[in-house]
Amino acid sequence: MNVIQAIEGRRSMRGFLRQPVSKEVVESILQTARWSPSGVNLQPWRVEVVMGDTLSKLCTRLTVLAEAGVSKNPDYSFHPHLWKEPFLGRRRACGFGLIDAMGIEREDAVGRRQAWLANYSFFGAPAALLLFMDRSLGQGAWIDMGMFWQTIMLTAVAHGLGTCPQASVADYPDTVRELLDVDEQYMLLGSLALGYPDPQAQSNTLRTSRLNVEEFATFHE
Repeated sequence: MNVIQAIEGRRSMRGFLRQPVSKEVVESILQTARWSPSGVNLQPWRVEVVMGDTLSKLCTRLTVLAEAGVSKNPDYSFHPHLWKEPFLGRRRACGFGLIDAMGIEREDAVGRRQAWLANYSFFGAPAALLLFMDRSLGQGAWIDMGMFWQTIMLTAVAHGLGTCPQASVADYPDTVRELLDVDEQYMLLGSLALGYPDPQAQSNTLRTSRLNVEEFATFHE
């Protein structure tokens, strides 16, 4: 598989086999991802790899908070405070596409909520990568983190694994930091659910659309 195939073939997976992912495979993925570019070689990434009993504890704590409706206190605002087009329409299309793929009726509020709560258990993935960044860094480091995040996802594809990038688990950063013993200086950006994709999972059939090149690029000659 070449890099173009990995990029065009990657999609967010929300259904995983029970097959575990070995520590050695995760280490191999991170060995590759560490070569991601960063401004003046800051390498701002910090990764907490969560598996086994610790992952079970984290899933339980996050799910309990979400089910109880505890107020979210993320370290940053992932979404805009006011949605406008065309972004609102794209967001809705993605959400409706997912529940349609899962066979959940749009009027089924309970089913939709259960589907959302699955975020906090990393969709049953056997491993999760929690991504942190030092609070003192500037906005350029956010770009670095995005490139690092993407490199992990593409490298996972090369290993036959699937991922789902998530901002939802950053809703309760204090809980995550406490369990993983991470200093307050590090802000939680999000996570990657990591595992072997379940070919039978309906959610994995979703393939979101992309703009054509002429819709987002202007050539100046």
